[in-house]
Amino acid sequence: MSLAVSRQLATRALSRSKAQMQKRTIIDYLTNYPDKVNEMKKIQCAGGVRLGEKNPTWLKQPNDMFVAGIGAVLTLVGMSRLTVGMWRLATGKGKIE
Repeated sequence: MSLAVSRQLATRALSRSKAQMQKRTIIDYLTNYPDKVNEMKKIQCAGGVRLGEKNPTWLKQPNDMFVAGIGAVLTLVGMSRLTVGMWRLATGKGKIE
């Protein structure tokens, strides 16, 4: 008798789970998001791979100049802060007394 009861409970649980399926809008959106890999590959491969020429590979996409500019600014700020800090250490200025 316990086998028959467990079968009935299992079938009820399966039928309930199918009826109460969740709408997974964000997950469906992310899994069905159209990929642009082939489009980006065409842009990157256009004209071959160039590293030290006028149109390098790492500056071919639309936002690459912006990202490179941010990287250059952050590098310059960091290097200037490093230089000022090393100067202060060498001369003993800027100490907390």
